[in-house]
Amino acid sequence: MATTPAGTPTSPGAALQTSGRVLTNWNPEDAATWSPRIAWRTLAISTYSMILAFCVWFLVSAIAPKLNSIGFGLTTGQLYWLAAMPGLSCGLIRLVYMFLPPIMGTRKLVGWSSLLYLIPMFGWFFAVQNPHTSFWVLMVLAFTCGIGGGTFSGYMPSTGYFFPKRLQGTALGLQAGIGNLGMSIIQLVGPILMGFSLFGITWLAPEHTASGNLWVHNAAIFFVPWTIVAAILAFTLLKDVPVKASFRQQIDIFSNPDTWLMTLMYVMTFGLFSGFSAQFGLLINSTYGETSRFAGMAALPQGVTYAFLGPLIGSLVRAGWGPLCDRFGGAIWTFISGVGLVVTLGWAALFLNPSDPGQFPGFLWAMLIMFFFAGIGNAGTFKQMPMIMPKRQAGGAIGFTAAIGSFGPFFIGIALSAMNAAVWFWICAAFCALCSVICWIRYARPRAPFPG
Repeated sequence: MATTPAGTPTSPGAALQTSGRVLTNWNPEDAATWSPRIAWRTLAISTYSMILAFCVWFLVSAIAPKLNSIGFGLTTGQLYWLAAMPGLSCGLIRLVYMFLPPIMGTRKLVGWSSLLYLIPMFGWFFAVQNPHTSFWVLMVLAFTCGIGGGTFSGYMPSTGYFFPKRLQGTALGLQAGIGNLGMSIIQLVGPILMGFSLFGITWLAPEHTASGNLWVHNAAIFFVPWTIVAAILAFTLLKDVPVKASFRQQIDIFSNPDTWLMTLMYVMTFGLFSGFSAQFGLLINSTYGETSRFAGMAALPQGVTYAFLGPLIGSLVRAGWGPLCDRFGGAIWTFISGVGLVVTLGWAALFLNPSDPGQFPGFLWAMLIMFFFAGIGNAGTFKQMPMIMPKRQAGGAIGFTAAIGSFGPFFIGIALSAMNAAVWFWICAAFCALCSVICWIRYARPRAPFPG
């Protein structure tokens, strides 16, 4: 008897039924009861929604570097905290979302999640127009941005239900990589949108700075129409697969040691990737730019100019490496990623107590190559989990590891506000070295006990 991804039996020889909102006799491992058209359509719509989700998650990282310019008067520590809060809330929300795919189904999960993104968008739209908005209100709004990143732990397992194992590396790599581009998109287009009146809305006054006017609120409101479109597409075109699992059934992932070890791997790759992506602009400003010891010197780098590059590189690599993971396995790429992270984090640490702003290119190149290796690891880990874990546990494990990994922006933000940045980079390099050893022994070496 054939089974669905969650272990629900299907009748031998039964035909796939695609009418209605729920697919009947769906089994991706059997060509007779799988529809590539439905699978790829689901991937496209949910990935479009995920791009917007990651724009919301990193909205604060695009806005925070401009807040003092428009009259907010926040300390460096407060700015790090603002950029860290979406990471905290994202991790907590992912711990909820990881259980929702078999409860809600794909259609409602993506549709209602898309509408939730409107809450932080409208909140920041109004908040930045008043420089007297309190720091605690800004903290609450930063917390709500975690809704965007939190939905990842529901989207990814849900998408996994639609694809056979042989294509999951490609499908999940595309969804995660292209979805992650939202982190780069908001950091790239945010500063551009802030430079002019948007949609002909001339009745909204710009925020005033010493060097001219800014429309910081544009970064928050621009994506509202696209988010509404995502919700409409989800409710009208997506379908559900007959996957059901109780809360008790889903928590058995915690008895599998690979759940915990793969969580370490994902913290190494996505935790560091998301954390340093969120703090990259502020880190540049505080080390080499306008809030550093070099403040007042000419031609200093601006964090907003470079912040988008890290998530852009990591996201594109993650999307492009899926087919390579399908061909060679994910474990070897996770191991290569770990070694690369050790080297590049140590390299970057050498430039975090600079004596001259001319050292900035060395730091920048180290960080960009670090993001490259993180992207490889993000693709590798998501290929590993469906291969080394039982079918019904794989989706929950993906959701859980994604939840823990998404705390990266929070912990890295707090660490950077509490200690010397170079010390923190060396700690991260040591952690990556430990994870690389574990990955090699258990997953990547020849005759490893759990190759994936």
